[in-house]
Amino acid sequence: MSNKVGDIAKSSETSNLVIEINNLSKGFDDLQVLKNLSLNLFNGENLVVLGKSGSGKSVLIKCIVRLINSDRGTIKVFGKNVNELKSKELSKLRQKIGFLFQSGALYDSMTIKQNLEFPLIRIKKKLTKKERDEKIEEVLENVGLTDTLHKMPSELSGGMRKRASLARTIIVDPMIMLYDEPTTGLDPETSSGISTLINDVQKKYNTSSIIITHDIECARATADRIIMLKDGDVYMEGNIDEFENSSDETIQSFFKEKP
Repeated sequence: MSNKVGDIAKSSETSNLVIEINNLSKGFDDLQVLKNLSLNLFNGENLVVLGKSGSGKSVLIKCIVRLINSDRGTIKVFGKNVNELKSKELSKLRQKIGFLFQSGALYDSMTIKQNLEFPLIRIKKKLTKKERDEKIEEVLENVGLTDTLHKMPSELSGGMRKRASLARTIIVDPMIMLYDEPTTGLDPETSSGISTLINDVQKKYNTSSIIITHDIECARATADRIIMLKDGDVYMEGNIDEFENSSDETIQSFFKEKP
């Protein structure tokens, strides 16, 4: 006989899943980067993934959108097995996922307006020019870059380029955000501003996010939940207090030595 309360709770948790990864493995030649890794992303949460260089953090999120094909395991996004999707289905799913690359990946030959207009024309095809212009102005205002409309990426600081990249990512209204080292190479004040912006995006657009970072201050500012990777698998999972109060030497090496 089933436990109805337990069944209801399990059903509720499952319906709240946005990404479900089970036994994910990925290697390159003789290097095994991910080893039977399993994790979940729940609706509306910011999940921070920590780990040293080479622990598989960036490979993980690239597997989620199939920029890299995994070797084994399953990746379900909104209940769809990513590895089984045909090209057209995969493209449609990717439109629901915003990916903020570590480099920002702005088009150097385009103005900021043109950079933001490009995905709108491809994905939001029914918008009129006026509606596109209004959308561009809206997202630039949300990231604090209203005066950069006609500037080139080369005219912006590192932090401003990161904000512009985020604006281009959110302009198509993604349901999931994947952040690859969003504060890398930025000064502490600018990094803090990006972390605040990640939280603002979560609240304003109701996104579910995976934030890949080795920046502890970013983790402190943004994480609803934290997962640490080591040797290609989940080493620890918990909230910020559990990590900061851990006596484990690996955890301490990330948290205790930071100011």
